[in-house]
Amino acid sequence: MTALVARVWPRETTLGDGGALHLGGQDVRDLAQNFGTPLFVVNEDDFRARARSLREVFQSAFADIGSDVDVYYAGKSFLCTAVAQWVIAEGLRLDTCTGGEMAVARRAGVPGPKMGLHGNNKSDREIATAIEMKVGRIVIDSLAEVGRVAAAARAAGRRVPVMVRVTTGVHAGGHEFISTAHEDQKFGLSLADGSALKAVELVLGNGDDLELLGIHTHIGSQIQDPTAFVVSARKLLAFRALVRDRTGFVMPEVDLGGGFGIAYTKADEPIDSAALARELAQAIDDECSATEITVPRISIEPGRAIAGPSTVTLYSVGVVKPVTVDDGDVKVRTYVSVDGGMSDNIRPALYGAEYTARLANRDSSKVKIRCRVVGKHCESGDIVIPDIDLPADIAPGDLLAVPATGAYGRSMASNYNLIERPAVVAVRGGAARVIVRRETEDDLLATDVGA
Repeated sequence: MTALVARVWPRETTLGDGGALHLGGQDVRDLAQNFGTPLFVVNEDDFRARARSLREVFQSAFADIGSDVDVYYAGKSFLCTAVAQWVIAEGLRLDTCTGGEMAVARRAGVPGPKMGLHGNNKSDREIATAIEMKVGRIVIDSLAEVGRVAAAARAAGRRVPVMVRVTTGVHAGGHEFISTAHEDQKFGLSLADGSALKAVELVLGNGDDLELLGIHTHIGSQIQDPTAFVVSARKLLAFRALVRDRTGFVMPEVDLGGGFGIAYTKADEPIDSAALARELAQAIDDECSATEITVPRISIEPGRAIAGPSTVTLYSVGVVKPVTVDDGDVKVRTYVSVDGGMSDNIRPALYGAEYTARLANRDSSKVKIRCRVVGKHCESGDIVIPDIDLPADIAPGDLLAVPATGAYGRSMASNYNLIERPAVVAVRGGAARVIVRRETEDDLLATDVGA
């Protein structure tokens, strides 16, 4: 078995006697026995350290140009009450985009001013809830939404802080479905066609009900090249200067978005957040100097970079089946079926996301063979990893560990084939505790009201 690639696995991931994987001081064999599989295992110290590091490196870089930074954790990546409390404890803020995410934040005791509400199609109820919770900002995503939020603010007797989400024409990320700042998609208002400027003017025209904090963009996800962030930031600052020239109003804040790339396999290099922070701070300082405008307060949304690398999914191996194929040099591919699949990780089926895995309960000296890790669902596309080399003696009852599953694994999980969604266990200092319990058949039947 090969050694662990540190950038792929959470901190404190080690190999114990006999080659068993240890996560946060816990032997995965004990985790599987005590909590069952499939199982999401999140290293709490790793999660907190990543959150804290992002806050520190960005605040340090922007302090050098006289600005401050708010880091927003993406609730959509994975959210439960424990995670929301970790986020606030580490000095971050929380980004939500639905009533359900706000409900979790409320239960966790997250202060409203430490939250934001996104969404391209917010319901009246979600807008009203955000106003009632006194969230720090509502991100306007369409021209029509300006009037809706203003009316809700007026009804509540409050002046509500808002930002306007803009599309800069700069887009990045590994797949079309996760690139979010090109023109032909559902998010934001375009700089190019003038709708972004119109939205800003509408907000300013509703000044009795709406407080314009600034502008926001998000250019994509799983971004590993900092260049796009710098280009996008310059466009945002140029637009901010245009708004000043047109209206006389200087927007106090700019949200640069996020989508920082992580390592899913050894072929991936996570983005260097400290270097990115320095580049962005320099670009913003230069742009503000050139346009003779004050440096704004900055906010960022690093996305999966906190939750993603901190979590490992444990599966139990079931059927192992050699299949004769004619695929170049491969003549036999061994299908390794696990007890989860697309119901706990839809990303490979949805947009070809790549993962790695390793035999987790023991070492093996056997030669490695070409395998395909698949789930148990009634879909031929239920593939966790299309091609991976695993020991030839992999067998039913073995444990397979897939790293970097903390972002979007549990949050996008489904009950397809009426399979219960897995538990989430937090490990820290050699102890383990359930933070989201495993669903039961009773949970599945609870919403079925009968004929």
